[in-house]
Amino acid sequence: MHPRTENPAAPARLRPLADSSPSAVVAGFIAMLTGYTSSLVLMFQAGQAAGLSNAQISSWIWALSIGMAITTVGLSLRYRTPIVVAWSTPGAALLITSLPGVSYGEAIGAFIICALLLSLVGLTGGFERLMRRLPGSLASALLAGILFKIGSEIFIAAQHRTSLVLAMFFSYLLLKRLQPRYAVLAALVVGCVVAAALGLLDFRGFEFALAKPVWTSPEFSLTAVISIGIPLFVVAMASQNIPGIAVLRADGYQVPASPLISVTGIASVLLAPFGSHGINLAAISAAICTGSHAHEDRDKRYTAAVWCGLFYGAAGTFGATLAALFAALPKELVLSIAALALFGSIGSGLTAAMHEAKEREAALITFMVTASGMTLLSIGSAFWGLIAGVLTLLILNWGGEKQN
Repeated sequence: MHPRTENPAAPARLRPLADSSPSAVVAGFIAMLTGYTSSLVLMFQAGQAAGLSNAQISSWIWALSIGMAITTVGLSLRYRTPIVVAWSTPGAALLITSLPGVSYGEAIGAFIICALLLSLVGLTGGFERLMRRLPGSLASALLAGILFKIGSEIFIAAQHRTSLVLAMFFSYLLLKRLQPRYAVLAALVVGCVVAAALGLLDFRGFEFALAKPVWTSPEFSLTAVISIGIPLFVVAMASQNIPGIAVLRADGYQVPASPLISVTGIASVLLAPFGSHGINLAAISAAICTGSHAHEDRDKRYTAAVWCGLFYGAAGTFGATLAALFAALPKELVLSIAALALFGSIGSGLTAAMHEAKEREAALITFMVTASGMTLLSIGSAFWGLIAGVLTLLILNWGGEKQN
């Protein structure tokens, strides 16, 4: 247990700048980069399918980014824990098909209903009670399964940009041996240099333009609530909040879950009229900040999340040109640096998942189902991996005390 995590009101002085380090800054930047590049295009696609203007789409990104920035920085400082907040990627994918069927005002109303439901779950403490009953081995297996696909992308990327990826990979290994805390930073620098040398950086479409929030008055309809609000709530809980808490618990942070859900839910309510479809706890981005690459001192890794939040704010301020910025970087560079930053968390997750012999098979199944990437009933593999692991644990250990 870690005293700072268990007692956030401890009188120890808060010194985020003094506690920070170059590796924390890099981890925060990579976490932001991973979050945006993984699904930013989905929101542009959903917005265009719904006939939204460029100003409305820009406001959507601004609202999400500002909400993520404020809650990530605020919660991380409050609990001195690397708490990263992100938008719902599965939720953005869901909106591609569901947004065109309702008016934008009705969609905003559905966003508010979803956010109110999330706030209610957090305020009543039901989520906290659920997460306390989750075995640590399954939480660790869930973490490893969530991160596995992202981690393995570096080897797929090597097929397409072999020299770029290999240069990043071997620079990472070399610094891992000599100066482990700078291994990811070295890979990022080498990747940018090699990409520039190969002519893979293209900033011609990049220009600075401030995003402007656009208010849309909410309208409430049963159709929108059923087709958008309820599915968004289920997806947010199953694919974002449960894995997000599991990441924190797997890395030893015992921060209370319910306040986190409440804060993100309330922030989502306030930002919905500007286009935000909801912000939730992050899993993959969070793991970049909770792992050893972020800071050698576990109690100071909260600074990586603070930096991530600051980068969120900067990115959201220029949301109108954010897509052009990320489009300037080769996809393989982004995939590779995210994978390298997650290697430590994947290894730690697998080690913890396999530690308890009685829970080993359940943890393995949790990992395999989660890593498969399957989708059932529009709910992602993280939820089904958890369900499969719990069922396996119950079946294999039914009456176990009597047999021993």
